Amino acid sequence: MRNQVVSHEDWLKARLDLLAAEKEFTHRRDALTRRRREMPWERVEKDYRFEGPNGTLSLPDLFDGRSQLVVYHFMFAPDWDEGCKSCSFWADTFDGIPIHLAHRDVAFTAISRAPFAKLDAYRRRLGWSFAWVSSQGSDFNYDYHVSFTPAEMEADKAYYNYEIQSDTGSDQPGISVFAKDEAGQVFHTYSCYTRGIDMVNGAYQFLDLVPKGRDEDRLRFTMEWVRRNDQY
Repeated sequence: MRNQVVSHEDWLKARLDLLAAEKEFTHRRDALTRRRREMPWERVEKDYRFEGPNGTLSLPDLFDGRSQLVVYHFMFAPDWDEGCKSCSFWADTFDGIPIHLAHRDVAFTAISRAPFAKLDAYRRRLGWSFAWVSSQGSDFNYDYHVSFTPAEMEADKAYYNYEIQSDTGSDQPGISVFAKDEAGQVFHTYSCYTRGIDMVNGAYQFLDLVPKGRDEDRLRFTMEWVRRNDQY
């Protein structure tokens, strides 16, 4: 693989042309980000319960004293022995972020349906330290459309990424955002799925800068190349 090789002057001209397009994209992204922040909220009516290292937690507990909460929906069903390798790829970038988010009034946690003991063992195996709780026995994953009932899977019709889809399996990834007011009421402000979660994957952002890019076009499926960090 080698692109056209040119003089420095021609390279600089091409770079400045691309820079103009990049700046336009950045301005459009900033506008989209403002629009995202201005989305209306919906009140969370259910009393969800989660299992963490110190026992049972409510959704407000996950805010850990902050007014905003980011949840990564990590694919790990109760009967699985390992978490999803693609979600694990995402999770390798999570450590180190929560302390910075906390200083902008944001808490972070991953949530999965597997029992907490499985999550904790897997987290230790891969060397992670971010918060991770179990929603086993709760409707949380189903209500936020990242897990699907046996009936939905049998019918091959599951509501995911804001449309009916087939072949979803039991669990899919996503990100959901919540806010809590001074009275303690919790609101759902945003959720995204599939390519919407690309923006938090640092490795993919770096790959998008190099000549080969993600280099996935010839693979059978996206991220076929990905392994858990202890399996390369």
